[in-house]
Amino acid sequence: MICSLQLAYAQKPDSDMQKAVEKAREATLDAKKAAKPATWIKLAEACFKAYSNPTANITQGIDKNTFGMMVKEKPISVETVVLDNQEFEKWTLSHLDVYFNGMGMLSVVNVTKPSVEGDILMEAAKAYNKAFELGAKDKDVAPKMKEIVDAYYNDAFTAYQLGNMAKASDLFKSAADASTMAPSAEVNNDAAYNAAFTAMQVKDYVRATEYYGKCLENGFLSEGNIYANLSECALAQADTLKAKNYLATGLTAFPDNAAILTNLINLYLQTNEDPAKIVELLDEAKKAMPDNPSLFYVEGNIYTGIKKYDEAITAYDNGLKINDKYDMCYYGKANVALKKGEDIVEEMNALDVREWKKYDELAAKLTEVYISALEPFEKCYEVSSIPEVKAAAADYLKRLNFQLRNVDPKYQEAYEKWNGVVAAE
Repeated sequence: MICSLQLAYAQKPDSDMQKAVEKAREATLDAKKAAKPATWIKLAEACFKAYSNPTANITQGIDKNTFGMMVKEKPISVETVVLDNQEFEKWTLSHLDVYFNGMGMLSVVNVTKPSVEGDILMEAAKAYNKAFELGAKDKDVAPKMKEIVDAYYNDAFTAYQLGNMAKASDLFKSAADASTMAPSAEVNNDAAYNAAFTAMQVKDYVRATEYYGKCLENGFLSEGNIYANLSECALAQADTLKAKNYLATGLTAFPDNAAILTNLINLYLQTNEDPAKIVELLDEAKKAMPDNPSLFYVEGNIYTGIKKYDEAITAYDNGLKINDKYDMCYYGKANVALKKGEDIVEEMNALDVREWKKYDELAAKLTEVYISALEPFEKCYEVSSIPEVKAAAADYLKRLNFQLRNVDPKYQEAYEKWNGVVAAE
């Protein structure tokens, strides 16, 4: 068994890999050889073999003992590290850092010393692309291109796990770029999205804008989050107008997207502009979708965010006129009451201890506000088919009735009912 495991780990000397790559490169400099697809395929194969050499046939999921027998190398150092709030045992080897989880299984492999320096994966991708241009068959080249894209993506994810966002962004970018090169079977939009996402983590907003833009061009909208992300990139580059345009377009297409709505409200508040302009955008959307109650829900949220509570209630009610079983408008109405309650509590906390009469008046008002939230939360729970929405409504009903339990015995009974509902979910 030990012998077979040792043979499975077939890492060859770096010098062999370097010689093979150099020999393949030299062949491409010969005019006659360079005109043949096979010459470029050999270069691609040599580069990919060199890339894969440090890890040979090592795969995630093997245990420490098996790994130790396979590599035939004692660790330079062993230490405990924390990745994403989880402890790992890290072994540092000549070419690799490997990480074993709490069960002693190999979870992360990071190459620290490649057999051939440079971006040989991209060199391989370009070589396959050249071979295809010279007549290599799609079926012979496309699967190899996918291997390269997958290799980049896996390495990018490893860098992300290790907290190296700049490296992760570079690798996700390369995965996305390689996936667009002929004859790749499909564009990897996940790679483009992640290239942008990780770029934002290191404040590389130019790259983030470019690769979120590629997602947008390809119709990969992430339920509208692309527009919110692009607006953040634009704001980071002090382009307020472009940020507004992204959000306005996104809001029309995805009126329920919380990130778009939040960014739009914050943008108008930061620029001291009238949030009513957002409502104007919604009005345009209403013309296109007159039977969509979610647009009124969004409008209600806008007014709630700027504490125009009467207008918010009107908007939610208008949504319910279209569909009296639209759970989120009931939820919005109840949330207005909660926001009013927060305002009252803030006012109470600001009072001087001698202002007890005012305090009592506000306390009575707070009770009325809490009571007003009960019916819409109950309706929300009744009509909703979404477990998360029902759970949230039930939890609020439990907490509100608990607050009101000393006002009337019926609220104590209601508290016990909703406490049971929450416990059962």
